[in-house]
Amino acid sequence: MHRGIFQLGKIKPVFQWILLIVLSAVFAFLMELIHLPGALLLGPMLAGIVWSLHGGTLQVPLNLFVAAQAIIGCLVAQSISSGMLSTFAQHWLLFLLIVLSTIAASSLMGWVISKLKVLPGTTAIWGSSPGAAAAMVLMAEEFGADARLVAFMQYLRVIVVASAASVIARFWVDTSGTTAAAIIWFPPLQWATAETLLLALAGIIIARLARIPSGAMLVPMILGMALQSSQLMKIDLPEWLLSIAYALMGWRIGLGFTRAVLKHAFRALPQIILSIVLLIGFCGGLAWLLAEHFHLDPLTAYLATSPGGMDTIAVIAATSQNVDLEFVMALQTVRLFLVIFLGPVLARLIARKTVTEPSVVS
Repeated sequence: MHRGIFQLGKIKPVFQWILLIVLSAVFAFLMELIHLPGALLLGPMLAGIVWSLHGGTLQVPLNLFVAAQAIIGCLVAQSISSGMLSTFAQHWLLFLLIVLSTIAASSLMGWVISKLKVLPGTTAIWGSSPGAAAAMVLMAEEFGADARLVAFMQYLRVIVVASAASVIARFWVDTSGTTAAAIIWFPPLQWATAETLLLALAGIIIARLARIPSGAMLVPMILGMALQSSQLMKIDLPEWLLSIAYALMGWRIGLGFTRAVLKHAFRALPQIILSIVLLIGFCGGLAWLLAEHFHLDPLTAYLATSPGGMDTIAVIAATSQNVDLEFVMALQTVRLFLVIFLGPVLARLIARKTVTEPSVVS
């Protein structure tokens, strides 16, 4: 393969890592400046792609990648609050109907893309999942799909959905006077942070002993939900720790990219964008039904049903006094968990019926 004009492979690995970290920080900073969702993951991923295409020889050690999975599991568990649980108890049937309808629509689109052989193997099925982008990329790799193309689909959807939600929110709420909260990168160390790290480590050990698929993420997530909801612990993830986990994930994906993978991804771009637009339209229809028949605020309904970009949706919802934040986040959280738990089942089911070709582009 063409190794680029910089001949990065000739540089000692320690210096390659230093340069890659600097490049990742620059990309992430530029993405943060334009408020791009997932900048802390996308920046390192883009840096990894550039590095790989120019002959870099780095790979993320498996143990570090597993640790990143565990931190992401703790992050998902952290999103649960007592307010969300009570909101779910009041509207559980409605939430399930909306979420299952969205998952069914996204699975249908994934099946169509897979059937038309736009993307290889089960990649389209994992990539079409409506939410839990980081989790879907992690699980897709473990179940044999091409994590690089899954990441391309998932984060393209996150960007499109977040942008659409921001534009639509302008019709109901003026956010021009609001400012994002300052990020505290290195807060004072707390015992809750140590407890969270112990939770992640325990999850990794249990998952390894029990040989649970995607267990490094799922076990800390389930344990964290149970412990935090029962107020036995508080999950604390400082920004520096999350940024490390995101960077490891981004490098794991980006360093695996080749020219063939990028060519395949861009060739499938029109179909991928069409599937994203259709999914947004479908969720918009669900929001209209909520607003019409359940007398819900239109913006609350739209943000609650938006397929992905949970952190961005939370920011938009929090800037409006008219939005029911608990309703939005409860519905988003229900979808997050159902997507994570149903993802492997749906991927296997659809793959058995439609997919016979190899699942990875080399």
